[in-house]
Amino acid sequence: MSIESKEDMIKGKTNQAVGKASGNDKQELKGKAQEAIGKAKERVDETVDEVTEKINQKN
Repeated sequence: MSIESKEDMIKGKTNQAVGKASGNDKQELKGKAQEAIGKAKERVDETVDEVTEKINQKN
């Protein structure tokens, strides 16, 4: 997991919590989107790692 994807997920969860606590739906939604971006980055990183591993196994 990259630091960048982890940061996005943490920031997203924080924005969701603050938005929910303050009743700010926009901030809560922003947090959900930010967390989703972090998860997507994590999946991309995992896929790149898997492809790299397969390429290295063939060589």
